[in-house]
Amino acid sequence: MASQFDPDFPCSLTIDLPLPTARLASAALQALRVDKELSPLVRRSFSTISTASSHKSGEPSLVSSSEETILRTEYKATTNRMLRVAVNGFMESLSVVLGVMEELDLDVLGMEHAD
Repeated sequence: MASQFDPDFPCSLTIDLPLPTARLASAALQALRVDKELSPLVRRSFSTISTASSHKSGEPSLVSSSEETILRTEYKATTNRMLRVAVNGFMESLSVVLGVMEELDLDVLGMEHAD
């Protein structure tokens, strides 16, 4: 789904992060959404989507296409600099969330031992 152009926030970026399960995607969304954007010059929204809505090429998926396993983060900002600063902060937070999942989540630990 394409975002509508907003002349007040002309710079935009969509980040799709595939995760192993819908539960992990939902947990990441809930953990990341608690931190509000500090600048009124940046807007951010989160959602989870299925692989079917993100695939355009018709490639086969390992996960059921109805499961919302992709964390989608959409940014809009007034300038490219504000967008870059906001996304850098988001990436740091995302790194912490993924690190915690890797260390503590049973699904992720189970995937490591399956290999």
